Amino acid sequence: MSRIEEVLRQDVFSRDDIIRLLSAVEAEELEMISQAAGRTLMERCSDKVYLRGLIEFSNICTMDCLYCGLRKSNQKVNRYCLTKKEIVAAAYECAANGLGSIVLQSGERRDASFIDFVTDVVREIKRQTVSEKLSDGLGITLCVGEQSPENYRRFFNAGAHRYLLRIETSHPGLFKKIHPPRQRLESRLRCLEVLKEIGYQVGTGVMIGLPGQTISMLADDILFFRDIDIDMIGMGPYICHPDTPMYKHHQSVDRRRNEIFRRSLLMIAAARLVLKDVNIASTTALQAMDPLGREKGIRFGANVVMPQLTPAGYRGDYLIYPGKPCLNEGNNECRIRFENEMRSLGRAVAIDQWGDPKHFITRTKKTRGNGPASYESLAEQRLNR
Repeated sequence: MSRIEEVLRQDVFSRDDIIRLLSAVEAEELEMISQAAGRTLMERCSDKVYLRGLIEFSNICTMDCLYCGLRKSNQKVNRYCLTKKEIVAAAYECAANGLGSIVLQSGERRDASFIDFVTDVVREIKRQTVSEKLSDGLGITLCVGEQSPENYRRFFNAGAHRYLLRIETSHPGLFKKIHPPRQRLESRLRCLEVLKEIGYQVGTGVMIGLPGQTISMLADDILFFRDIDIDMIGMGPYICHPDTPMYKHHQSVDRRRNEIFRRSLLMIAAARLVLKDVNIASTTALQAMDPLGREKGIRFGANVVMPQLTPAGYRGDYLIYPGKPCLNEGNNECRIRFENEMRSLGRAVAIDQWGDPKHFITRTKKTRGNGPASYESLAEQRLNR
């Protein structure tokens, strides 16, 4: 019996086990890990793939992350913000075509006009998408960055019930290397804690392949997801953007392209094996690295995909990384092609369903007193390990 087979026979995985999974290289090992992740998905969730129509409604950002093409210091970006009418129309199209949920994503802002705008948009989408099949309207995931507890509550009360806030790495030292000094991991972790307290289904995620990132750090990211009891995960490979400070690493990143892509798939599988019943997205960045990247993510244990619903004229201006797919593809064309691909994999595409993570139901049954330690202390433990 191989070492990978020994690891996969277990139900509870140690840090060393996760490192071993993430270190797999041989095709036979990758296939065993993929099949094990698939079995866990079927046993703990279902065979369904849930669709989230993605609307990138604004690329205006006040943050200056060193890896992101939307960073405020990038003067080459054509900035935009969709109108309320445009966003609601895209959401209505989403509901009409059987996608039960949407993701509203933008650059990070905290000004009062932005908060009012997002609140009004969420409320209007809920009002206009109520139907016989969606009695409470579309499910809404927000991805608009760090906000105050008051703003998070406003969004929640308006009708958003999921929130995605990626941390990009749980390692404090690596976090500092990819962000300006005023952006702090502790602040982001506190936001995750607040979101859970309010009642959101909470998602986070990391980039795979960052300069200076080790397999041990990625294993710690998986353990971090577990320890904070997260509901949803969105991870993807790091792709260098030419108009960012981190582009200086592009040659070394490009040389590791195959390794980064493989490890991104293994991170999905490891997250599925360790966390069992969470929702995991097969992200667009996977498809940017491989034409079949999104489908391969599904094979390795993902169960969520986010088809593009941003109006075509704006998609080319929302480039966190280069090579983004589906820039010129029609919404229906993209969705139909994906549904056919999922059926070819033997997976069912959920229609007119929110697709909430089963983990959220389990988590909310726990008493508050049995919750995890503070997010800040968990990050410190990993730094000192």
